[in-house]
Amino acid sequence: MAVPPTQPTRAVAAEPTGLARALRAPSALDVVLGTLVAVTLPLAIVALPNTISVVSALLPRDISPIGMMRAHGLALPATVLTVPLAALAVRRRRVAPILVAGLALLAVADAAGGYADSTSLVGVLRVLHGVGAGLVVPATLAAVWERSPFLRALWCAVLAVSLLAAQALALWPLDEARSWRVALQPYPMLTGVALVLAAAYFVLRLRDDGARRPDDAWKPGGDQEAGGGRGYDGGRETGGEPGDPARSAAGAPGRGRPLLAVVPAAGIAALALGSTYDWSPGLLLTAATLSIVALFGLASASVSGGADGRVSAYTVLVMGVVVLPTAAQVTNVELSGLGGPGLSGLWPAFAIAGVAAVVAAVAVGRLSDAVLPTAAASGMAVVVAGLCTVEVLLPSSASPVLVLPLVLLAVGAAVALTSALRSSGIGAALFALSLFFPGVLSGFLLGSGVQFLVLRGAGTPEALVDAFVDALHRWAVVGGGLVIVVIVLGALLVRRSQPSVSDASRPSAPDPFPAASEVSGAPRPGTAGITEVPEEAPGDVVRDGWPSTTGSRGAPARGGEPGVDPGAETEAEMGAEPGRKEGGEPGGPRPGPKPRFEPVPEPGPKPWPRPERTGTMPVVPPPTPSPEDTDGPGRA
Repeated sequence: MAVPPTQPTRAVAAEPTGLARALRAPSALDVVLGTLVAVTLPLAIVALPNTISVVSALLPRDISPIGMMRAHGLALPATVLTVPLAALAVRRRRVAPILVAGLALLAVADAAGGYADSTSLVGVLRVLHGVGAGLVVPATLAAVWERSPFLRALWCAVLAVSLLAAQALALWPLDEARSWRVALQPYPMLTGVALVLAAAYFVLRLRDDGARRPDDAWKPGGDQEAGGGRGYDGGRETGGEPGDPARSAAGAPGRGRPLLAVVPAAGIAALALGSTYDWSPGLLLTAATLSIVALFGLASASVSGGADGRVSAYTVLVMGVVVLPTAAQVTNVELSGLGGPGLSGLWPAFAIAGVAAVVAAVAVGRLSDAVLPTAAASGMAVVVAGLCTVEVLLPSSASPVLVLPLVLLAVGAAVALTSALRSSGIGAALFALSLFFPGVLSGFLLGSGVQFLVLRGAGTPEALVDAFVDALHRWAVVGGGLVIVVIVLGALLVRRSQPSVSDASRPSAPDPFPAASEVSGAPRPGTAGITEVPEEAPGDVVRDGWPSTTGSRGAPARGGEPGVDPGAETEAEMGAEPGRKEGGEPGGPRPGPKPRFEPVPEPGPKPWPRPERTGTMPVVPPPTPSPEDTDGPGRA
């Protein structure tokens, strides 16, 4: 068969240059984005803990310590209220400006913190910290979602490590501090570095968008509708590449509604503010328990996609409830004033836990989708093991002893978050993130209730230290029990969603409304109103509305070679359809008997022929003889 030669064009000649430019930009963009995630996520999470009590002795006499604690604690409620709105914004707007805006708010709050002189101004600055963190976290998640799986796994690992080290990072600048304002600006230089990286990401994002040709915007991998373009309405929704139209049309397991989390987030934030006004431990525990139950109910009612979507939301939510409150209490107990090694003894354990979390998250990112539910359950089981080591090994004055609990908590949280978010679409991931921070606040409320319940009888410094340790152990039991409940609930949901063996082996009932093509004697497409010739009748038969040149059982058609229409070669060489003239009208007489009817094709493209369900193989005509094999002039 002759192959027509390709004709080079100017666009083809210019393609290598554009391709090389397109290959260089994503690599630089991934490097900048990965560095940005490693810097900004800890900055956002470290703004959440309330650490003003550590420097309360440095407060002026005209400032109430209780009022300052209320004002400094506004960051986490502000984050809780901002994340659902930011999750909606990153799905409809470009991610880079939202990320830059969040970091700019953090920088402004850090810069103004050095001039704060009143409780009200501290409250305003802490709200700015919370809003900035609430913009940064969803924006970074949306930014890495359209990139490589490694960046998504890195995001989950950095989030897990940030939760583990947030309290220690927030307390580190306060060690030997001479001003209480240090609590308002813990890392101003690092915030400036993050702003520079965000600006570089913004420029590379625009360059990458401009390097894409307009006709490639719809192709898989084109992110005109992904996070770098105009949101995720048409982006990756199931586990494939961003912008994959087949996967996007199919829908994502667990597509959630981030705005639905605003109402419970507002209620939990109000409870957190009210708990600062001398609530009893019983009331605090009741409010925290009801908050967690409401969040799990919202995760069950607002996430579609069946059991997989709900299990993913449960996993992310329980990690928020357990990890950061546990890490905060472990850090407080291990301070040097309470007999621990202090912050200097905690950093080696945190470093080892961070490396292990990144390795574990990247390894989970390379697993197949079929094992992700098992991986998520395994990660939560590792978190339970870490809580058990907290109960058994801590407190300890030896730094090496701290490695095992922190590594187990970091690795388990990283594996659980990576497995849960990878099996979800971007909408479900953002919705789970909208539940994550209310879960963190509810976990702090529950942990505070446990602490207040234990600390009521402490009258001496030694009894106070023992009460803090007892509260940590009780919280480890409560947190581990909650994680176990989620593991069991997820296993039951997954098991109920799978068909049983008896149902799979049971023969299915006949369809009471079969398709027209499955009914014996029903006309096929293109033969409406025409009586079809039975297959046993001699002559031509009709298949999918078009006559075949073979007999009823693949026999040679009359007047020529087997299955070949005489005169078809000449007409094919002239560019006309066999059996028709150039004008498209029916041609002259054909050898053999004519068909019993002329087919009337339906308008539109010809449907793909479907094999008949009669148990016979479809008729395949033999290959057409070449004209060179026939006898002609000049051949012997």
